[in-house]
Amino acid sequence: MAFYRPTTDYKLAGKILLVPIVSVANVGQLAADLFISTLGLRRVGVFDPRHLVPVVGASEDGGSDLTLPLELFGSNSSNIAVVQQRSPVLKIFKQDFADALLEFISTSCPSAVIFLAGVDMSNRTDSQMLTPTTYIRPLSSPALTSTPLTSLSALPIPPYSSPVPQFVHPDQDLSGDPFIPGGGLTRRILSSIPDSWKIPTVCLLQYVMEGDNRSDAHLLAAVAAKILNANVTSWIQPTTWGHGLFGSPHDQTLYG
Repeated sequence: MAFYRPTTDYKLAGKILLVPIVSVANVGQLAADLFISTLGLRRVGVFDPRHLVPVVGASEDGGSDLTLPLELFGSNSSNIAVVQQRSPVLKIFKQDFADALLEFISTSCPSAVIFLAGVDMSNRTDSQMLTPTTYIRPLSSPALTSTPLTSLSALPIPPYSSPVPQFVHPDQDLSGDPFIPGGGLTRRILSSIPDSWKIPTVCLLQYVMEGDNRSDAHLLAAVAAKILNANVTSWIQPTTWGHGLFGSPHDQTLYG
Protein backbone atom coordinates (compact mmCIF):
# COMPACT_ATOMS: atom_id res chain seq x y z
CA MET A 1 0.00 0.00 0.00
CA ALA A 2 1.27 3.49 -0.88
CA PHE A 3 1.98 5.78 2.06
CA TYR A 4 -0.60 8.31 0.81
CA ARG A 5 -3.91 7.72 -0.97
CA PRO A 6 -5.98 10.69 -2.22
CA THR A 7 -9.72 10.51 -1.65
CA THR A 8 -10.57 13.46 -3.90
CA ASP A 9 -8.97 15.48 -6.70
CA TYR A 10 -6.57 17.71 -4.79
CA LYS A 11 -3.02 18.89 -5.45
CA LEU A 12 -0.73 19.84 -2.58
CA ALA A 13 1.83 21.50 -4.87
CA GLY A 14 2.17 25.20 -4.09
CA LYS A 15 0.18 24.98 -0.85
CA ILE A 16 1.55 25.71 2.63
CA LEU A 17 1.50 22.50 4.67
CA LEU A 18 0.96 22.37 8.44
CA VAL A 19 2.10 19.16 10.14
CA PRO A 20 1.47 18.54 13.85
CA ILE A 21 3.80 16.19 15.73
CA VAL A 22 2.48 14.13 18.64
CA SER A 23 4.15 15.68 21.67
CA VAL A 24 3.42 17.02 25.14
CA ALA A 25 -0.23 18.14 25.59
CA ASN A 26 -1.00 17.30 21.93
CA VAL A 27 -0.91 21.05 21.32
CA GLY A 28 0.10 20.57 17.69
CA GLN A 29 -2.95 18.41 16.96
CA LEU A 30 -5.25 20.88 18.73
CA ALA A 31 -3.84 23.78 16.70
CA ALA A 32 -4.32 21.72 13.52
CA ASP A 33 -7.96 21.15 14.53
CA LEU A 34 -8.45 24.91 14.76
CA PHE A 35 -7.07 25.47 11.26
CA ILE A 36 -9.22 22.68 9.82
CA SER A 37 -12.43 23.99 11.41
CA THR A 38 -11.79 27.68 10.86
CA LEU A 39 -10.74 27.37 7.21
CA GLY A 40 -13.47 24.85 6.43
CA LEU A 41 -10.98 22.24 5.21
CA ARG A 42 -12.19 18.79 4.20
CA ARG A 43 -10.41 15.46 4.12
CA VAL A 44 -8.71 15.04 0.76
CA GLY A 45 -6.54 12.01 1.46
CA VAL A 46 -5.54 9.34 3.94
CA PHE A 47 -2.20 7.82 4.89
CA ASP A 48 -1.13 4.24 5.42
CA PRO A 49 -1.79 3.66 9.16
CA ARG A 50 0.64 0.75 9.58
CA HIS A 51 3.17 2.91 11.46
CA LEU A 52 0.67 4.21 14.03
CA VAL A 53 -1.34 2.93 16.97
CA PRO A 54 -4.65 1.72 15.46
CA VAL A 55 -7.57 4.08 16.02
CA VAL A 56 -10.88 4.71 14.30
CA GLY A 57 -13.82 6.97 15.06
CA ALA A 58 -16.79 8.88 13.70
CA SER A 59 -16.16 11.78 11.34
CA GLU A 60 -16.15 15.32 12.70
CA ASP A 61 -19.02 16.50 10.48
CA GLY A 62 -21.29 13.52 11.11
CA GLY A 63 -20.70 12.07 7.65
CA SER A 64 -20.36 8.43 6.73
CA ASP A 65 -16.56 8.50 6.53
CA LEU A 66 -14.50 7.14 9.40
CA THR A 67 -11.80 9.17 11.12
CA LEU A 68 -8.43 7.44 10.67
CA PRO A 69 -5.03 7.80 12.37
CA LEU A 70 -3.44 10.07 9.75
CA GLU A 71 -5.29 12.26 7.25
CA LEU A 72 -4.73 15.21 4.93
CA PHE A 73 -7.17 18.13 4.92
CA GLY A 74 -7.36 20.85 2.30
CA SER A 75 -9.50 22.95 0.01
CA ASN A 76 -8.96 24.20 -3.52
CA SER A 77 -9.98 27.65 -2.28
CA SER A 78 -7.33 27.78 0.49
CA ASN A 79 -3.54 27.94 0.18
CA ILE A 80 -3.17 26.07 3.49
CA ALA A 81 -3.31 22.29 3.86
CA VAL A 82 -3.15 20.39 7.16
CA VAL A 83 -2.01 16.91 8.09
CA GLN A 84 -3.88 15.64 11.15
CA GLN A 85 -2.39 12.82 13.22
CA ARG A 86 -4.72 11.21 15.77
CA SER A 87 -2.54 8.50 17.31
CA PRO A 88 1.17 8.12 18.11
CA VAL A 89 3.72 6.24 16.05
CA LEU A 90 4.56 2.71 17.16
CA LYS A 91 8.01 2.53 18.73
CA ILE A 92 9.49 0.12 16.17
CA PHE A 93 8.38 2.33 13.26
CA LYS A 94 9.68 5.73 14.39
CA GLN A 95 12.33 6.12 11.69
CA ASP A 96 10.20 4.43 9.02
CA PHE A 97 7.42 6.92 9.69
CA ALA A 98 9.76 9.92 9.68
CA ASP A 99 11.27 8.84 6.36
CA ALA A 100 7.88 8.13 4.74
CA LEU A 101 6.42 11.45 5.93
CA LEU A 102 9.38 13.46 4.63
CA GLU A 103 9.31 11.59 1.31
CA PHE A 104 5.60 12.42 0.94
CA ILE A 105 6.23 16.09 1.66
CA SER A 106 9.19 16.27 -0.72
CA THR A 107 7.36 14.66 -3.64
CA SER A 108 4.17 16.70 -3.05
CA CYS A 109 6.08 19.99 -3.51
CA PRO A 110 4.31 22.34 -1.08
CA SER A 111 5.58 25.92 -1.08
CA ALA A 112 6.49 25.73 2.64
CA VAL A 113 6.08 23.48 5.68
CA ILE A 114 5.38 24.35 9.29
CA PHE A 115 5.69 21.59 11.87
CA LEU A 116 3.73 22.18 15.11
CA ALA A 117 4.82 20.62 18.41
CA GLY A 118 4.92 21.10 22.16
CA VAL A 119 7.88 21.25 24.50
CA ASP A 120 7.76 20.59 28.25
CA MET A 121 7.19 23.88 30.07
CA SER A 122 9.02 22.64 33.18
CA ASN A 123 12.27 22.28 31.22
CA ARG A 124 13.16 25.89 30.51
CA THR A 125 16.03 28.23 31.16
CA ASP A 126 15.38 31.65 32.65
CA SER A 127 15.53 33.35 29.25
CA GLN A 128 13.06 30.85 27.79
CA MET A 129 10.44 31.95 30.31
CA LEU A 130 10.06 35.27 28.48
CA THR A 131 8.10 33.82 25.56
CA PRO A 132 5.64 30.92 25.18
CA THR A 133 6.64 30.17 21.59
CA THR A 134 9.93 29.38 19.93
CA TYR A 135 11.07 27.84 16.66
CA ILE A 136 13.65 25.65 14.93
CA ARG A 137 14.71 26.08 11.33
CA PRO A 138 16.31 22.81 10.19
CA LEU A 139 19.79 23.19 8.77
CA SER A 140 18.67 21.62 5.49
CA SER A 141 15.87 24.15 4.99
CA PRO A 142 16.43 26.92 2.46
CA ALA A 143 16.55 30.47 3.81
CA LEU A 144 13.09 31.77 4.70
CA THR A 145 13.47 35.16 3.02
CA SER A 146 11.22 35.66 0.00
CA THR A 147 9.18 32.57 0.94
CA PRO A 148 5.73 32.15 2.57
CA LEU A 149 7.57 31.97 5.93
CA THR A 150 9.47 35.24 5.59
CA SER A 151 7.26 36.99 8.19
CA LEU A 152 8.78 34.85 10.95
CA SER A 153 11.86 37.08 11.05
CA ALA A 154 9.70 40.09 11.90
CA LEU A 155 8.05 38.45 14.92
CA PRO A 156 9.48 38.43 18.49
CA ILE A 157 9.96 34.65 18.46
CA PRO A 158 13.43 33.40 19.47
CA PRO A 159 15.12 30.31 18.01
CA TYR A 160 14.98 27.27 20.26
CA SER A 161 17.95 25.92 22.21
CA SER A 162 17.97 22.85 24.42
CA PRO A 163 17.79 23.42 28.20
CA VAL A 164 19.30 19.96 28.84
CA PRO A 165 23.12 20.12 28.46
CA GLN A 166 23.76 16.38 28.34
CA PHE A 167 21.68 16.10 25.19
CA VAL A 168 23.07 19.12 23.38
CA HIS A 169 24.90 18.35 20.14
CA PRO A 170 28.49 19.74 20.20
CA ASP A 171 27.57 21.96 17.25
CA GLN A 172 24.04 22.73 18.39
CA ASP A 173 23.87 26.14 16.76
CA LEU A 174 24.59 24.49 13.42
CA SER A 175 22.87 21.12 13.79
CA GLY A 176 19.27 22.34 13.91
CA ASP A 177 18.24 19.33 16.01
CA PRO A 178 18.63 20.10 19.74
CA PHE A 179 17.00 17.86 22.35
CA ILE A 180 13.34 18.79 22.90
CA PRO A 181 11.86 17.63 26.24
CA GLY A 182 8.38 16.27 25.58
CA GLY A 183 8.83 16.81 21.84
CA GLY A 184 8.00 13.27 20.73
CA LEU A 185 9.38 12.61 17.26
CA THR A 186 10.09 16.28 16.56
CA ARG A 187 13.85 15.99 16.84
CA ARG A 188 13.96 12.74 14.85
CA ILE A 189 11.87 14.17 12.01
CA LEU A 190 13.83 17.41 11.78
CA SER A 191 17.19 15.64 11.89
CA SER A 192 16.01 13.23 9.17
CA ILE A 193 15.44 16.02 6.64
CA PRO A 194 17.95 15.32 3.86
CA ASP A 195 20.58 17.79 2.66
CA SER A 196 18.80 17.91 -0.71
CA TRP A 197 15.67 19.40 0.88
CA LYS A 198 14.36 22.36 -1.13
CA ILE A 199 11.19 23.29 0.78
CA PRO A 200 11.28 26.24 3.25
CA THR A 201 10.65 24.59 6.61
CA VAL A 202 10.27 25.66 10.21
CA CYS A 203 9.06 23.99 13.40
CA LEU A 204 7.03 26.05 15.87
CA LEU A 205 7.31 24.90 19.48
CA GLN A 206 4.91 25.88 22.26
CA TYR A 207 5.91 25.59 25.93
CA VAL A 208 3.04 23.67 27.56
CA MET A 209 2.04 21.37 30.41
CA GLU A 210 -0.58 18.64 30.30
CA GLY A 211 -4.08 19.86 31.14
CA ASP A 212 -6.81 21.79 29.37
CA ASN A 213 -4.65 23.06 26.51
CA ARG A 214 -7.24 24.75 24.35
CA SER A 215 -5.82 28.20 25.07
CA ASP A 216 -2.31 26.95 24.22
CA ALA A 217 -3.64 25.63 20.91
CA HIS A 218 -5.27 28.98 20.14
CA LEU A 219 -1.95 30.74 20.77
CA LEU A 220 0.06 28.31 18.63
CA ALA A 221 -2.48 28.54 15.81
CA ALA A 222 -2.42 32.34 16.04
CA VAL A 223 1.37 32.41 15.74
CA ALA A 224 1.28 30.15 12.68
CA ALA A 225 -1.46 32.29 11.12
CA LYS A 226 0.58 35.43 11.79
CA ILE A 227 3.61 33.94 10.03
CA LEU A 228 1.44 32.99 7.05
CA ASN A 229 -0.43 36.32 6.98
CA ALA A 230 -3.64 34.29 7.15
CA ASN A 231 -6.72 36.44 7.62
CA VAL A 232 -8.23 34.76 10.68
CA THR A 233 -10.32 37.10 12.83
CA SER A 234 -11.62 34.40 15.18
CA TRP A 235 -11.02 30.69 15.56
CA ILE A 236 -13.78 28.11 15.24
CA GLN A 237 -13.38 25.17 17.61
CA PRO A 238 -14.37 21.72 16.34
CA THR A 239 -17.73 20.52 17.65
CA THR A 240 -15.99 17.46 19.09
CA TRP A 241 -14.14 19.71 21.53
CA GLY A 242 -17.44 20.13 23.35
CA HIS A 243 -17.89 16.40 23.93
CA GLY A 244 -15.49 15.35 26.64
CA LEU A 245 -12.22 16.44 25.07
CA PHE A 246 -10.75 17.03 28.52
CA GLY A 247 -13.27 14.98 30.48
CA SER A 248 -16.77 15.75 31.69
CA PRO A 249 -17.28 18.63 34.15
CA HIS A 250 -17.27 17.62 37.81
CA ASP A 251 -20.56 17.46 39.65
CA GLN A 252 -20.58 20.83 41.39
CA THR A 253 -22.44 19.41 44.41
CA LEU A 254 -19.14 17.78 45.35
CA TYR A 255 -17.94 21.20 46.47
CA GLY A 256 -20.91 22.06 48.68
